Amino acid sequence: MKAKASVVAQKLLNLYRQAHVIVGGWAAVNPVFVTEADDEVIKELTELPTGKMLVQHIENLRTGKTLMDAIERELMPYGGAMGGEVIGIALTQSELSALSDALNAFTPDEAGLARIENLGLVKKFGAEWLVAVRAALSDYPELAQKWSGVAKTYRAYQLWNSASEIISQPIDDRKRAEIQADITEYETYLPMFGDAGNELLNRLRLFISSSKPEA
Repeated sequence: MKAKASVVAQKLLNLYRQAHVIVGGWAAVNPVFVTEADDEVIKELTELPTGKMLVQHIENLRTGKTLMDAIERELMPYGGAMGGEVIGIALTQSELSALSDALNAFTPDEAGLARIENLGLVKKFGAEWLVAVRAALSDYPELAQKWSGVAKTYRAYQLWNSASEIISQPIDDRKRAEIQADITEYETYLPMFGDAGNELLNRLRLFISSSKPEA
């Protein structure tokens, strides 16, 4: 059965936004864009945030303007801040020392995240701190591995808050599509919260399956 255009559109947009963390990068996701973006999906994409940029990227791929393993700089999501431009960030010795101490003491909870987010280094990078610090740790694999734990914990709390908000309000067809496109992430991260996370996940599944789309 063909997936609904809104669901496919949200899935493609998620791939577009997350290409910087997908194995294979643009070479892996570009063929998916070209294959799955039919006219209905393109129409749905134009209504989504940053969707018009993805539509232009898909057009560039189809016309050959952009190679299948690349993307035009001006069409990179997040202004390119999540991609190659952050590679090569250098840390001072004091920054590296403070970050190392914080990572060695990190606990996967709200208090642990707060201590990380209050680091001067983290504040320096603003909204892109997760990716920027990871790039800065490219020469320090042991610390980079510990940073992955920070990123995983941060994403888990994001999804916990998102799921809690979702089930507290009415759901429309577009929101349902977004949740269905992201359900794998919820299934990955919410169990990190133990029984409470599994219960929230079950409530989320029930919510999107039992609620009726708006007419």
